[in-house]
Amino acid sequence: MSVDDVLNIDRVSDETGATLKWEPLLVVDDGKVISDSSELGGYSVTAEVLGETKGPKINIVKFKNKTGYKKRLGHRQKYTQVRVTGIASNTNK
Repeated sequence: MSVDDVLNIDRVSDETGATLKWEPLLVVDDGKVISDSSELGGYSVTAEVLGETKGPKINIVKFKNKTGYKKRLGHRQKYTQVRVTGIASNTNK
């Protein structure tokens, strides 16, 4: 993920234009991989909510042989679309 990337995340209740702040789980900086939680405390990611979207339609068919049982269902997951606005490092180098 980098600045200005648009991502679909699981739905959050924030309104369009709101700012989200996350703590990363993994940072790759010029080939250096940081995954230690004590070092990751100095990093933060901010994103702007663009709106809600829906994922692809998933068709579910249930069928049991010789009983006449058939059932069709569908599901469409709801997502929130966000744009990454900044990746900040609060650590002193």
